[in-house]
Amino acid sequence: MAIHVTDADFDEVVLKSDIPVMVDFWAEWCGPCKMIAPIVDDLSKEFDGKAKMVKLDVDNNSGTAVKFGIRNIPTLLFFKGGVVVDKQVGVVAKAALAEKLNKLV
Repeated sequence: MAIHVTDADFDEVVLKSDIPVMVDFWAEWCGPCKMIAPIVDDLSKEFDGKAKMVKLDVDNNSGTAVKFGIRNIPTLLFFKGGVVVDKQVGVVAKAALAEKLNKLV
């Protein structure tokens, strides 16, 4: 299961992580976000111990969304060593996200 983060714990969970992190910026009202949610959860199981899957609700945590320039959701940012190294906007196949993660682990 993906980890839910807030503005308050984003830096600790994501930026200070010693393994790569994929952050799903989403909102409850977003249809495409609901489509990608099961994919994110599946990837969290497949990459357990190798990478973290994290979800951030942009409606309740706008500070982090603004900080990273999130204008469309779902947006997935890939972090390694506290730095954004890849980005995916919109819904894509699970294989495409797995390929991005495999390059980071």
